[in-house]
Amino acid sequence: MSASSIPPAATPAPYANSPSAIQERVSAGRIPWAGPLLLIVGRSAFLVVAQTLVALLFLVRRDPAPWEAAGQWWTVYGNLADLGCLWLLWKFTRTEGVTLRSLLGPTRWRRGHDLWLGLGILLVTFPLIAMGGMFANWLVYGTFVASTAPAIRGAAPHVFPLWRTIYSIGVWWIIWTPTEQLTYQGYALPRLQALTGRAWVAVAIVGFFWSLQHIFHPFIPRWSHVVTRFVMVVPGLLAMMLIYLRTRRLAPLIIAQWPMDIMVSFMATTSFLSR
Repeated sequence: MSASSIPPAATPAPYANSPSAIQERVSAGRIPWAGPLLLIVGRSAFLVVAQTLVALLFLVRRDPAPWEAAGQWWTVYGNLADLGCLWLLWKFTRTEGVTLRSLLGPTRWRRGHDLWLGLGILLVTFPLIAMGGMFANWLVYGTFVASTAPAIRGAAPHVFPLWRTIYSIGVWWIIWTPTEQLTYQGYALPRLQALTGRAWVAVAIVGFFWSLQHIFHPFIPRWSHVVTRFVMVVPGLLAMMLIYLRTRRLAPLIIAQWPMDIMVSFMATTSFLSR
C-alpha cells in the first residue's frame, strides 16, 4: 500500500451524511437535483401505482368499489412503495460513493441514549400531530373531533383476513418507518439544503411532498380527505425536520415514529371507510 492511499490519522473524515461531506459531493457533481426530487415525488407515485394494481385485482373480482377496497390494504401494499424507494436510494447513494447505512448518521445506543431521545421526540411530535389533526378536522368539517365528522359517520366496518392483520401489525411498520425517514430526511432534506444553499427552502420542499404523501395512503379522490390528510401532519413533520437538521441522526426519529405507526397499523386493521 502506497503512502498516498493511507488517510491522514490526524484529521478524521466527517461521516458521509454530514453537511460538509454532502457539500463536497455536490461541488464534485456527484449529487444531481434529480436524486432528491425523484425520491420525494416518487414515493407518492409508488403508492398510487401499488393501490392501482391492488384495485385491478378487486376489479377482476367484481368488487363494487375496487379503488376504495384496495385502499383498505395500504398497510400491506405500502411496503411495495418502500421497496421502490430503497431501490432508488441504493442507486443514488451508490452514485455518490456512500452506503444506505450512512444515511442514518451516527448512532448512540450505549445506556439507551437513542432510545430515550426517541421517546423524548415522541412526546414532542405526537401532540403536534394530534393538534394538527384537530385543526384539519375543524378546517374541513367544522369540528375538532374526527369521529363526529360527516365523512366518518355511518361508515361500515370491514373484516380482513387474519394474515393481513398479522402483517399490518407485525411487519408493515418495521419497514415503512425507516424507509420513510431515510427517503425524506436521511437523503432528500440534507441534499436539497446543500443544492439550494438554504435550509428553509429544503424544509419547505421536503415538507410539502412529505405532507402530500399522506393523502396517498390510501388515496381517496375526495377533497375533504386530501385537505385533512395534508394539513394534519404539517406541524409534526416540521418538528421532525427541524430536529433532524439539529442532530443529523435518524435513529431517534425512527424510534419516535414507530409507536405512531404501530397505532396507525391498529387503526388501519379496524378501519372505517365511508362509501
